[in-house]
Amino acid sequence: METKTNDHQLHVFFFPFMAQGHMRPTINLAKLFASKGSKATIITTPYFTSFVSKSIEKAKDSGAQIDILHIRVPTEEVGLPEGVSSVHMTSTSDSQQKFFEACGKLGPQLDQILEQHRPDCLVANMFFPWAPDIAAKFGIPTLLFHGTSYFSLCAMTSIFLHEPEKKVLSDSEPFFIPNFPDKIEITRHKLPEYLKQEEGGQFWKLFKSLREAEFKTYGILVNSFYELEPTYADYYPKLLGTKAWQVGPLFLYDQDSNPEEHDCLKWLDTKRPNSVIYVSFGSIASFDEEQLMEIATGLEASGQQFIWVVKKENKEEWLPQGFEERMEGKGLILQGWAPQIPILEHKAIGGFVTHCGWNSSLESICAGVPMVTWPVSAEQFYNEKLISEVLRVGIEVGAKKWKRMVGDFVKRDAIERAVSRVMEGDEGEEMRSRVKELADKARNAVKEGGSSVLDLNALFHDLRSAQIDNCSIST
Repeated sequence: METKTNDHQLHVFFFPFMAQGHMRPTINLAKLFASKGSKATIITTPYFTSFVSKSIEKAKDSGAQIDILHIRVPTEEVGLPEGVSSVHMTSTSDSQQKFFEACGKLGPQLDQILEQHRPDCLVANMFFPWAPDIAAKFGIPTLLFHGTSYFSLCAMTSIFLHEPEKKVLSDSEPFFIPNFPDKIEITRHKLPEYLKQEEGGQFWKLFKSLREAEFKTYGILVNSFYELEPTYADYYPKLLGTKAWQVGPLFLYDQDSNPEEHDCLKWLDTKRPNSVIYVSFGSIASFDEEQLMEIATGLEASGQQFIWVVKKENKEEWLPQGFEERMEGKGLILQGWAPQIPILEHKAIGGFVTHCGWNSSLESICAGVPMVTWPVSAEQFYNEKLISEVLRVGIEVGAKKWKRMVGDFVKRDAIERAVSRVMEGDEGEEMRSRVKELADKARNAVKEGGSSVLDLNALFHDLRSAQIDNCSIST
């Protein structure tokens, strides 16, 4: 076998979880690796082929080597219809849980793919904790990619390891996150369900295997930048005893593409700077008609101009009577999709009501926009603590309970108060000033010589060294 040299092209496989919020940063990561001269291959389901192809088109036209390989989620084995190949195709908590179970059965297909192609490295999503063991069979190092903040990773790990929630009297009694750099209070109500399950529950098993997988990997990739959360960027590798590299914000590397034209951007062009609040809860979270009515009433009472993205159709069923007429010229309701990054970056946007998904949180920070935080599920209640208490660039709306897919109910008065605090007065201006400083640091992090670029270069150096070492051993 021919010995590899530093001139050998790295071939890296990327295996993202089948959800929009996980897919987008992984595609950006693959394009980033390709821009460094690596060959990148993205493993995904046919459902995402069009989305991935469109996302990598310009990079490929510029000479980047990025391919797509297909994998099929065995949903029928867990009682889901054939062809369900994205978490967005599940509409209930039960079906979503079955989808996670089906994804746990992808191991044999990954085994065949890695045996056939033998890449130099596998970048696997955190929801595939079994992937490092499969890659290890072929001597392939695995990097786990976490689509969230260092802060959230530290919080999840600390709570899982020390399980303080078993010592408190009730779900609503606050406790401090144990062995944590900052004094952060939380309740069991806000913990993900896998941290509250008894040992042996499906999600508890998944999270336990994730924690174990982190010790088996070559290291961890984090979509963050050092200057955003330096204490936790330093603390996380010590907590795990493994390497970690911050390589984000990943979407900032891909800012050359022209944003799609959208009427809402033209509408924003007519507004004063910092005069409009943007309201959106991501691609999975949803609210019932009663909550949508509260949001509408709270927005109207705040007196603020707004862009509000909703999923529900038949607006006459949940909007207050005469709302659209009263809000004409002052508010814009978009159904389905909206160009979030161009909206947040528009000078007219002065605040963002968000579910605190990490993609949305980073996009808001990088746009210099303070937030009203309304977490729903996943790790979003941890992200809220980072935004509101550590970075102090957001106001909590008052959501108290972790709920899969469906947000906790919040009353109109709380919505009005939080929106007004972000958009008006000295408090809002101070948050806006702090977040704009972070936005500048984020852009510096992805420039040549910036903290994320230096970490990425260090990672490539390590991977090339491992590649040569592995080849020397095999020869």
